[in-house]
Amino acid sequence: MTATTLPGYTDQTRRRYNLTLQVVAGLGGLLYGIDVGIIGGALPYLEATSKLDPSQLSIIVAAVLLGSVFSTLFAGLLADWMGRKPLMILSGAAFILSIPVIALSQGYSSLFFGRLLQGMSGGLIGIVVPLYLAECLSASSRGKGTGVFQWMLTFGIVVAALIGIFFSYRVEAVAHLADAQALFNFKDHAWRSIFWMSMPPGILFVLGAFMVSESPRLLYRRGQLEKARAALLRSRSPEQATIELREMEVSSKPAGEKASDSLLRRKYVIPFLLACIILACNTATGINSIIGFNTNILIQSGLSDLQSHWGYVILTACNFCFTAIGMTLVDRKGRKFLFILGTSGIILAMIIVAALFRQTEKQSIDCRDQIQALVGSDSNAQQLTYQFSKSAAERLITTSGASSAGIDPARASFAIIYSYGDFTGTTSYARSDDPATPPLVVTRAAAVPANKVQALFQNPFGNYAAAGSAPLRIDKAVLSAVPQQSHGWLVAIFIYMFIAFYATGPGVCVWLALSELMPTRIRSNGMSIALVINQLVSAILQAIFLPFVAKHNYSSMFFLFASFTVVYFLTTAFLLPETKGKTLEEIEAFFEKPATRNS
Repeated sequence: MTATTLPGYTDQTRRRYNLTLQVVAGLGGLLYGIDVGIIGGALPYLEATSKLDPSQLSIIVAAVLLGSVFSTLFAGLLADWMGRKPLMILSGAAFILSIPVIALSQGYSSLFFGRLLQGMSGGLIGIVVPLYLAECLSASSRGKGTGVFQWMLTFGIVVAALIGIFFSYRVEAVAHLADAQALFNFKDHAWRSIFWMSMPPGILFVLGAFMVSESPRLLYRRGQLEKARAALLRSRSPEQATIELREMEVSSKPAGEKASDSLLRRKYVIPFLLACIILACNTATGINSIIGFNTNILIQSGLSDLQSHWGYVILTACNFCFTAIGMTLVDRKGRKFLFILGTSGIILAMIIVAALFRQTEKQSIDCRDQIQALVGSDSNAQQLTYQFSKSAAERLITTSGASSAGIDPARASFAIIYSYGDFTGTTSYARSDDPATPPLVVTRAAAVPANKVQALFQNPFGNYAAAGSAPLRIDKAVLSAVPQQSHGWLVAIFIYMFIAFYATGPGVCVWLALSELMPTRIRSNGMSIALVINQLVSAILQAIFLPFVAKHNYSSMFFLFASFTVVYFLTTAFLLPETKGKTLEEIEAFFEKPATRNS
C-alpha cells in the first residue's frame, strides 16, 4: 500500500486529524487536571461534614496520587499489551465509574476507594496520553502538541476551582440563615455535587478516543508496517512519513527479531535516570500539595473562606494562562531554557512565602499543659473533644501567661498535636472567627494505625501493640494569631508567582522530558517507572502535609519545597540536553554517541 492508494489523505484531512489528536489530548489533560484539582474546592466542606480527622483527610487528598502510583506501575505494560488507544478508553471509563463511588459514599472506606479509582484513571492517562502524542506527532509540533495536554490539565484545575467557588457562594448564602443544621446539610450536599459535575469530561474523552488511530510506532514494533505507514499518513506528508519509517528501521531491530542489546547501555540508562530525577523533583516542588491544600493555606495566611476560594480560582487561572505562554515558547526557546527559568522563579517564590509565614508563626504559643489537663485518667479510652472559639482563645492566652504575645482572641487559630505511644496524630487548624468551625476531636483511632501493615509505613520503629493501651499525650497545642487580610493576599501573590514560573517551565516541559528522553525500546515501561516515582513523592508530600504543618508550621514546609527545587534546577541546568526540533530517533542517537566514540 502506498500513499497514493490511501483514500482521503489530503492536506485538509491531515489538519483535521491533527486537530482531533489535540482535542483528545486536551480532554485527557482535562481529566488529569480535574483529578488533581477537584478536591481543592470540596475539601473544606468534606472536612466540615465527614467527621474525618486530618490524617484521614490528607489520605483522601493523597488517594488520587496513591491510585496513580498503582496504575502507573502497570501502565507501560498495559500500553504495550492493549495498545495506546484501548488504554485511553479504559482510563476514561475508570474515571467515569469513580464519580458515583465518591459522590454516593457514606464513609471513609468508600470515599477512599472512589478517590483511589479516580487516581488510577489519572495515572493511566498521565502515561498513555503523553506517550501517544510523542509517538504520533511530528518533531516540529511535538512540543506544542504535548503542551496541549498540560494546558488543558491546568484548565481542568480552573474548572474544578470555578465549581468550588460556585458552591462557596451558595454555602455563604445558607450561612446567613443562621441555621446550623441547614448549613451542615448543604455543605454535605456541596462536596458531593462538586464531584458529580466533573463527570461530563470523562464521557467526552472516551468518545474522542474512539476517533483516533493507534500509535504508528507501536504498530511498527508489532510488525504491522503498512498500518504504521497509514497511521503516519493521517498526520504527515508522504515524504515525512517515509523519512520517519526509515528512522524507525535504523533505531529498531527488524520486526519480529528479538532485541539483544543490553538495557545497561548508556542510551538506556542515562535518559532513564534523568527522567526519573526530573519527575521526582517536579512534584517535590510542592505543586500538587499547593493546589490540593490551597484554600487551607490561604485561610491560614489570613483570608476568609470566600476570599480563599477566590484566591484558588485566581491560582488556577494563572496556571492556565502561563501554561499557554509556555506552550508558545517551548518549540522556540527550547525545553532546557524553560526548565531553568521556571525552577529559578519557584525557588525565589517559595523562600518568600516561607519567610512571610515565619513572621506570623513567631507569635505562636504552646498551650500543651492546659490541654493535657483536660484529658481524662482512663488510659484505655482516653480521647478529647475541644470546641475552639473566641472565649476558648481568651482562656488559653490568660492561663498561659502570654497576654503580650499579640494574639487577638477574635482572630486566632488552634491545632493539637498528640500521640498514643509511638504514633502521632494531629487535628486541623480551627479559627475563632469562624462560627461554624467544628470541634477538634482527638481519638486513638485517628493516631494509631488500624493494622500492623499501616503501622509499618507510619512508624517502622514504633511499638504497635503498646500503642493500643498507651495514654494520650498532648505533644503540642499551637495557638496562633490569624494574620490580617493584607498578609493573606501578599502570601497569595507569591504563590501566584510560584505557579506562574512552574506553569511556564516545568509544567509544560516535564511531560516532554518524560516522553522524549526515553528510547523506543523502554519508552512505555520507562515512563511508567518514572511517573511512579513522581506520584510516590507527591502522594507522600500530600499525605504528610497537614500533620507536618501542624507540627512544624507552614514556613518549614515551604522551605522544604524550595530546597527540593534547588536539586531540580541543578539537574536541568547541567545534565539535561536540549531536545527541541529533534525526532525521537535523533534523541535516542544522542545518548548513544559518547559510547560510540569510546568504542
